Amino acid sequence: MSSGALDVVFLREIVGRKDACNMKMNNLGNTYASGTNSMTADFYVSPNGNDSWSGRLPEPKENDGPFATVKKAQEAVQTLLKTQQERQSVRVMLRAGIYYLDQTLEFGPEDSGTENTRVVYSAVPGEKVVISGGRRIEGGQWAEVNGQNAWVVDIPEVKEGQWNFRQLFVNGERRPRTRLPKEGMYRIEDLLGFDWQKQWEAFLDGTKQFVYSGTDIQPWRNLHDVEVIGVSRWITNRLPIQEVDVEKRLVTFDRTSLFALDDTNPPRPSVYWVENVFEALDTPGQWYLDRPKGKLYYLPLSGEDMKTIEIVAPRLTQVLRLAGREGAPVEHIHFEGITLSHNEWKPQSDWSSSLQAAIDVPGAVFFDYAGQCSLRSGTIEHVGTYGVEVNLGCFDIEISHNLMTDLGAGGVKIGHFFDVEPNERGKQRKASLPKGPHSRRITVANNEITNGGHLFPGSVGVFVGENPDNKVEYNHIYNLPWMGISVGSLQTFEPSQAVSNVVEHNHVHHIGRGVMSDIGGIYTNSISPGTRIRYNVVHDVNHRDYGGWGIYTDHGSADILVEKNLVYRCSSGPLFVSVNRNITVENNIFAFGKEYQIFRAGQTTWFQYAFQRNIVYYNQGQVLDYWNTNNNSNFLYDHNLYWNASGAPLMFSGKGLEEWQSAGQDKHSIIADPLFVDPPEHDDFRLRSGSPAAQIGFEAWDISDVGSKP
Repeated sequence: MSSGALDVVFLREIVGRKDACNMKMNNLGNTYASGTNSMTADFYVSPNGNDSWSGRLPEPKENDGPFATVKKAQEAVQTLLKTQQERQSVRVMLRAGIYYLDQTLEFGPEDSGTENTRVVYSAVPGEKVVISGGRRIEGGQWAEVNGQNAWVVDIPEVKEGQWNFRQLFVNGERRPRTRLPKEGMYRIEDLLGFDWQKQWEAFLDGTKQFVYSGTDIQPWRNLHDVEVIGVSRWITNRLPIQEVDVEKRLVTFDRTSLFALDDTNPPRPSVYWVENVFEALDTPGQWYLDRPKGKLYYLPLSGEDMKTIEIVAPRLTQVLRLAGREGAPVEHIHFEGITLSHNEWKPQSDWSSSLQAAIDVPGAVFFDYAGQCSLRSGTIEHVGTYGVEVNLGCFDIEISHNLMTDLGAGGVKIGHFFDVEPNERGKQRKASLPKGPHSRRITVANNEITNGGHLFPGSVGVFVGENPDNKVEYNHIYNLPWMGISVGSLQTFEPSQAVSNVVEHNHVHHIGRGVMSDIGGIYTNSISPGTRIRYNVVHDVNHRDYGGWGIYTDHGSADILVEKNLVYRCSSGPLFVSVNRNITVENNIFAFGKEYQIFRAGQTTWFQYAFQRNIVYYNQGQVLDYWNTNNNSNFLYDHNLYWNASGAPLMFSGKGLEEWQSAGQDKHSIIADPLFVDPPEHDDFRLRSGSPAAQIGFEAWDISDVGSKP
């Protein structure tokens, strides 16, 4: 299939999924509306309400009616819970409209329900309720800017240093800050003093300055507010400019990047882009914030009426918090059908990037010491961070049936990244090591997570750190610049808590977008007995410099089952097995890797993995590539079916089949066409009658419900 045809299919799938998601929400609303409690609630909230009213009526009537704010309803619920003679469930229903918050909506132990008396905050079925951590920007006047007719708004809080923002939303859509180049990325010309003979050691030292090409960087207006976003393998660094030497074409930053800005394939300086340049404000839809003058400049799109336009900028770091404490968790509070929007995170002054997975970036929704709570059937959109963060001490949290889109980072982040990694000075440090119990039994199911990484490209659709007993299932995850799903974080074979995690029935695709490197559709670390990756469909994973893999068991992964997954069309290969221990890879379909189908890294004295009863189908590259070909005793290949549709001989890291088998591998495997229905044109990997896959004991499975479960 041509790339153009694939794009058409992909767009149709996105539209279809969004329609299905909307239909699902509507059906949920209709089902709820037909119930006995469809429009009954203990309290109501409405933009037409008044906090001096009782909150008992859904509409204003005779000087009474709904509350105007969720905060007031929360206070009323607290009072009701204290005064109830017989505990009963409490429901607050929100009417359609946008609720702009002055401060984060926070719930503590005093807001808790019980197992039999839940506290529910929900949208009225069929009505769109938005809780916003932003503020609507009013006023403005026309002015000529860079030869363009711009809308200019004075914002005193910005000038006074009380407010700054990197995002702007106009009529419900994200608008881009000025960016250079307009498309693609610049290439660094030279990393001064970088030792290419010791590239890994130099990589750990980070980058403080570099030589740019031509006039790519200039001493622009408000230079210290200009950010260079430098790509460093699996992360991006945000680097405010300190000074520019035009004669030397040398840019210096006010901080050092976490890792050096280098590429490996081939070794050379990496790429970057520049944001927030006043002189680049020349394209409709762009904006620029002049922080010293407190002026917002916006170039309207054709047809936008500045008299009626809605401009929103984020103010709060988090929109919703459920935060208890050890021994006193928040419990049994549920949110249904609500849209949460408009937040932004301001990192500490010396921050340039996270070690991995944008792990420092918080969530617009935050759970901490919370149990048996849920976030269901809603939307998280237009945010500058992760959608949801589950921090410490949480248990039995359900995050399901939500749409998460237009995200600054990823979708859901559970726990923290526990690892020993080098910092920007090459020293060792413990990363993000919080104190407190690890969260467990978190369910992330039936969510659609897409269009992320706008501010922090190195983030993950669903991240699970050193946390046990979680379920990531039936999610549709796509259009992200880095990982789809990541589980575990230890790369050192130390004792781990990332055990018994389930990653099943997820549809993960179009990951990478050619921005980042070292990418996996589904990625693992840690010793993880009981963890299983099954029934997933992963495809179209594309790297920029190196490493676009479908399923990626990275360094330190152990005791994981990878079974009955369909993985295809990845820019490097469908499977990467790194320095692992006791990984079982069986009964999968791996197809259409561009460089190879399986890559094995590292050399160990213990047994790494078994690869059995799999179908490998390809038309370019090798079957297998791996580092260090001297030891074939620490892994096992057998009872597999291979087919090279190009007609070329099978190659195993440069070895032909006979030499590979003489080394003790694939003694009972077969070479035959598996007889898929139509893999190259329609991605149909069903087996036709008479398939030789039965000879290796291969068991077909149903993928019709992948990514969504009714």
